[in-house]
Amino acid sequence: MFPSSADMMRLAPEIVLCAMGILIMVAEPFAEHGGRKVLDVLAVIGALGSLVAIWLPAHNIGTAFSNLLRVDQFSVFVHAIVGAVALFVILAAPSYLDRENLPHGEFLALVLFATAGMGVMASAQELITAFVGLEVSSISSYILASYRRDVPQSNEAAMKYFLLGSFATAFFLYGIALIYGASGTTVLPQIDSASVQVTLLSLGLALVFVGLAFKVAAAPFQLWTPDVYEGSPSPVTALLSSAPKAAAFALFLRILITVEHANNLWFWAIWISAAITMFVGNLTAAVQTNVKRMLAYSSVAHAGYILVALAARNVIGTAAVLFYLGAYALMKVGAFVTLSWLGGPGEEFLDIDDYAGLAKARPVAAACFSFFLLSLLGLPVTAGFLGKFYIFDAAVHAHLIWLAVLLGLNSIIGSYYYLRVIIAMYMREAKRTLTPEKIPFGVAVVMTLAAAGIFYLGMFPSRVMGYAIWAAQNIR
Repeated sequence: MFPSSADMMRLAPEIVLCAMGILIMVAEPFAEHGGRKVLDVLAVIGALGSLVAIWLPAHNIGTAFSNLLRVDQFSVFVHAIVGAVALFVILAAPSYLDRENLPHGEFLALVLFATAGMGVMASAQELITAFVGLEVSSISSYILASYRRDVPQSNEAAMKYFLLGSFATAFFLYGIALIYGASGTTVLPQIDSASVQVTLLSLGLALVFVGLAFKVAAAPFQLWTPDVYEGSPSPVTALLSSAPKAAAFALFLRILITVEHANNLWFWAIWISAAITMFVGNLTAAVQTNVKRMLAYSSVAHAGYILVALAARNVIGTAAVLFYLGAYALMKVGAFVTLSWLGGPGEEFLDIDDYAGLAKARPVAAACFSFFLLSLLGLPVTAGFLGKFYIFDAAVHAHLIWLAVLLGLNSIIGSYYYLRVIIAMYMREAKRTLTPEKIPFGVAVVMTLAAAGIFYLGMFPSRVMGYAIWAAQNIR
């Protein structure tokens, strides 16, 4: 039996992504060096097409494929985030791949497939379906992490990511099995209404929590993050630091809101994990000398900030999570794409000292990189400031005063290592020869769009936040 047209429309972004990924793989053997641009264009069309295709599920809200997927404003919002991240990575990657002499086709197809898996995660309202989306995303990510095949650090990153990711997947899958054993169903809205064995259900939900905590890099499951982010190609790091985290938090939220037992069981686990994650991320980032590794630990800290909003368990908190995920994606993608160019051949220049005096030789790159760092810090007029403000507001409304205090304290700690890089770029003499260099077109486009997006969300947040609140009110 063929799926209905409504089901196909609700899965339109994933269909576009997978179709273009397959087309790129088929076309790659016919594309010689001159044909790389054709593959690049096909990938851009695929990413843009998936963003345009979001219009179809957005105007056909409902369940699909026998209640395995639920398309609502919430999933549409997350689809927009992961689709935009994929587009940015695809725009920035060709110059990096040419510089490192890496094939284009496989890379671009894997990005599209990974994005499709994330989209399934965002819409899943059944745990096995969520697992399939998670695995499609993860397997593509493992390969992308080792894409610099001749670089031992990249191979090490992929191996660590694969091994630890396999353990996390096992926890997630065993959790699903226990939930099914306790309730007789894996469909989220039916778990509470089923006749359940509470102890077995609690154990299953605890294992699912561990699996998702790994994906969002929450403490104490964050140990893979710095090595994987540092060893992966920088465009891949831009993808890993934002899109999979958005999809995993979307699944986190859907389980939390849909399954009442999870809402009650996970509260203290989220509270404690949020506090530990913020401190582990910020304190460890403060002692790093490698900028890429520093931003990796920064990603851990930001996962802690999002967990604060998750712990609020209210509409404001859910909307704050969505707004922050969008802002965070722009900040991280902008920062890592800028690093992919500034790092030079073989990503040789990644220490803070390497960026001393950068503002004189490459003022545009220094200004954009500083803007991304200041937004991550939470400077007013940037998206990072309003993102943290909304999370703080959600915590106060939920009477999570101590978490709000810890959020403010960690924001102060984070300012040290972000400003440290900016000071090096603007106030220190260069320790190596820095010459003016033209920014590659794709990198320049991504830097411009990311900076514009951060400024827009920082100055005119009402439209996006209004949609986030609407999505939070209608999630099921």
